[in-house]
Amino acid sequence: MIACLLILTFKVQSQNKLGLKILPRTIVTTDGEIDDVDTFIRMLLYSNEYKVEGLVYSSSMWHYKGDGKGTLFTSEMEMTKKMYGTKTSLRWAGVNWIQDLLNAYTQVHPNLILHDKNYPSPSYLKSLVKVGNIDFEGEMDKVTEGAVWIKDKLMDKNPAPIYLQAWGGTNTIARALKLIEDQYATTAQWEKIKDQISRKAIIYTVMDQDATYKKYIGVHWPKIVVFYNAHQFGSFAYPWKKTIPKSMQSYFEGPYMSSKIILNHGALLKMYYAYGDGQKQAGDEEHTHGDPTKITNTQWGSFEKYDFISEGDSPAFLQLVDIGLDNTNHPNYGGWGGRFVAAADNPFRYEDGPSAADFNPELNKLDINFPQTRWLVAVQEDFAARANWCVQSFKEANHAPTIMVKEGTSINGRPGQSITLHIRSTDPDQNLVNIKAWPYAELSAGAIDLSFKNHLLKAQIPITAKKGDLYHIIVEGTDNGSPALTRYRRVVVAIQ
Repeated sequence: MIACLLILTFKVQSQNKLGLKILPRTIVTTDGEIDDVDTFIRMLLYSNEYKVEGLVYSSSMWHYKGDGKGTLFTSEMEMTKKMYGTKTSLRWAGVNWIQDLLNAYTQVHPNLILHDKNYPSPSYLKSLVKVGNIDFEGEMDKVTEGAVWIKDKLMDKNPAPIYLQAWGGTNTIARALKLIEDQYATTAQWEKIKDQISRKAIIYTVMDQDATYKKYIGVHWPKIVVFYNAHQFGSFAYPWKKTIPKSMQSYFEGPYMSSKIILNHGALLKMYYAYGDGQKQAGDEEHTHGDPTKITNTQWGSFEKYDFISEGDSPAFLQLVDIGLDNTNHPNYGGWGGRFVAAADNPFRYEDGPSAADFNPELNKLDINFPQTRWLVAVQEDFAARANWCVQSFKEANHAPTIMVKEGTSINGRPGQSITLHIRSTDPDQNLVNIKAWPYAELSAGAIDLSFKNHLLKAQIPITAKKGDLYHIIVEGTDNGSPALTRYRRVVVAIQ
């Protein structure tokens, strides 16, 4: 019962009175690593799918500016404490790289809106760029422009939840929350405001990249919902060759990345970092990935020119993209942003790891990465399509199909019952759509037999099913365009 109530409190997608979809609100905080740059580029190509309300520079255990006074700092995190010791600043890329990417976005925006008029204007996005807490890892004492911006958004009159993406540390988010606590903690309004903010803020954090969640947010705001991605992001990160199934890796290798995404796709994709591409981020001496003489025998493997480097933070915004899996509102369902299970000791904290593992048929065992990697071919093809949107007309490019289930996506059933579902698809480019259906076994009470023919999906519920059991069926449609694009409908059968 508790889990169901929590899901209702952070529903971020809905419709207005006219039936139009209201896009989820989101604020990005980022420490500016090269994988953040690549994540940011992909994020911009999906900015028609959510309402960006803040782009905030922050710091992390890997990147901080320093205070300009020569103050020495030692990391609180054991890994970076051992790696870097005491520093005055660390691998800081400055506070202009977002604006540089937005300038490139300005050049492709006229073409993007040919495909979806919902792409935000460059001037609007530039107005959202703020500097948060950047001096040191975990610094949250300063009242910064970025922290005030997040605080004001959390306190505005719009009750819709705000998805706070932590691509680095959570310190600027923590500072924003502390501003609210400092203002209201001694007033009669405090408990009401604390409850409102706890329902409104949703944090998606990729690892703990500073200690501010553990030391402040989790202690003072224990009912804020958090999606904690400590493992599955690795499928998009530097060790991708060790986590992505071999059968999928060609979609991340140089021939695909260069021809389908990076080269000849406009000013924005030209700035995408890849192995051996000759690019170098100013301020980060560890960014040697672009040097073609240093891309073999790295700690993550040997790479070729234009191979994918890392987008470790991309799952944070992919969680918001409505592809028909309903995972945005149900983190335990799984989707392009990963799959998470409520922590045993905290029903407001959703985690990946062994409890959220899926069966990987290539490895023939449960795999903590497969809840993310199982979608990656579709994810990469979708990215390639949006790269085309930067330079192609609507007629030249491909666009995703829509999958529909006549009976709806929430079905009641009985033990032993045979359920028939009518499946339909539409495609904006008049492409053929190949439909298949498969059971999401890890989310189902047991095996369920499926057969699909002539737009009819038959689901045979086992006679052993019990009242309260759930069975998840994924209806997947892929068009025959180039690149081939996939969308879904998740049907959840509840046994009565």
